Amino acid sequence: MPAEEQVTARRSLRERRRAAATQEILNAAERHIVESGPAALSLRAIARDLGMTVQALYHYFPSWSDLVTALITKAYDDLADAVQAAVDTAAAPAPDPSRVLVAIEEYRRWAVTHPERFQLIYGTPLRKYAAPANGPTTQAMIRMSAIFQREMFDGFTTAQLEAADASALSPSLRSHLEQLPPHGLGALPPPAAALLLSAWGHMHGLVVLEVFGHTSFLGGHQAELFRIGVRNLVKDVHSRIPDADQV
Repeated sequence: MPAEEQVTARRSLRERRRAAATQEILNAAERHIVESGPAALSLRAIARDLGMTVQALYHYFPSWSDLVTALITKAYDDLADAVQAAVDTAAAPAPDPSRVLVAIEEYRRWAVTHPERFQLIYGTPLRKYAAPANGPTTQAMIRMSAIFQREMFDGFTTAQLEAADASALSPSLRSHLEQLPPHGLGALPPPAAALLLSAWGHMHGLVVLEVFGHTSFLGGHQAELFRIGVRNLVKDVHSRIPDADQV
């Protein structure tokens, strides 16, 4: 084997070993979160469980904040993967309003199945942690939000979305929405962006109430109440978008 290929092979092996070690650390950190909650996350405890020193762990995650960033990014990505997989297997082809309901149902299912990881990304912010500006956590969140944006408005034209009834946006709010980055909400006309944000807040609020135990008095009926609420929510959003022949 030529020397250059030998170097490439050795590097590839090192990279594979590093990736495996990184994944093992993340798995251990997720177990700690499940057992003790996000606020109790400790590099020392993780290193102890893995039989390594904290100094060795620093080779993979230079700081506690770096580990938290990786965990939040992974949680967002796992949630997005689950929602996308549910949409991909939906019976109805796009565009169809039932697909966004499938996405919303899977969002709730993942959250109630992984409550501690859901709390990591949507619960009380961890003290002394600040996500890097426009870093991997932001990109992961944008990716997940894009799924709902696509499924909520798939099949509608830009003209329809511009003419949507968003209860008379104020000039200042419209201007602010127009100045958002061209990815995510910035790709939508302001009325559609406002409707999506409102719908997201209502849907997410129902999930948060359930994950944090505030609707436990409903027992096994929580899923049914959620389903009723989000169906009405999606129906309301779509009713505010005029037909194509009206714009």
